[in-house]
Amino acid sequence: MPQGDSRTDSDTCPGGRVCRRHAAGEDPAKRDQILQGAMKEFLEKGFDGASVNEICRAAGVSKGTLYVYFEDKLDLFVALVAREREAIFAGFDALLKGDLPLEDKLTRFGQRLASTICTDHVVQWQRTIAGIVDRMPELGARFYEAGAQRTHDDLNALLRRERAAGRLDVPDPERASSQFIELTVAGIWRARLFGKRPTAPDPEEIEASVASAVQVFMAAYGRTRG
Repeated sequence: MPQGDSRTDSDTCPGGRVCRRHAAGEDPAKRDQILQGAMKEFLEKGFDGASVNEICRAAGVSKGTLYVYFEDKLDLFVALVAREREAIFAGFDALLKGDLPLEDKLTRFGQRLASTICTDHVVQWQRTIAGIVDRMPELGARFYEAGAQRTHDDLNALLRRERAAGRLDVPDPERASSQFIELTVAGIWRARLFGKRPTAPDPEEIEASVASAVQVFMAAYGRTRG
C-alpha cells in the first residue's frame, strides 16, 4: 500500500476477531506515543537542545517510524504545539456562552484562566515558545492567535452581548477583554513565567485575585440596575 494511504487492512486477531491494521503514518496511538516522547524532550531541553535521537529514545520508536509521521523536528514541534494549545484553551468558549449571570461567568472564567496558565506545565510551554520566537516568529504568532487570542475573542464577544443587553457600559469591549484578563493574573503570572515564583498559586490566592479583578472590572463597566 502506498505510504500516506488512509485506508486500513484487516487482520485476524486472537479469538477470531477482525482487527484493523493502520496504514503507515495513520495510527493515532503511535502518533500520540511520538508526541508524548517529544513533549518530554522539548520541555526539558527546549527546541534547539532536543535531538531527534533523544526524542526517538523517549518515545520508544525508531527514526524511521518518526519520519513516517513527521517530516522533521520542526514539523513534530508544530504538531505538538497545536495539540497542547488545544488542550490548554479547550472549553473556555463554552463557559462564556453558558446561562450564568455575568459576574459568575467572569469569576469562573478568570479562575480557570489563572489556574491554567500558572501551572508548571503551561509555564514551561510558554518559556519554550518564547525561546524560539526570535527565529520563528510565525510559530509564536500561531500559538497566540489560536489559543490566547481565541480566548480573548470569546471574552470580547461576551462583553459585546452584555453591552447590547444593557448590562455593561463598555465603549471598547476588545480593550476591556484584555484588561480583565490582565487583572485576573496581576502579580501572579509574570512572576511565574520569569521564575520569581517557583510554584503555582494556591486556589485561595487565585480566588482572591479573580474576585478583585471582577470587582474592579464591574466598578468600571457595570451598570447599576434599577
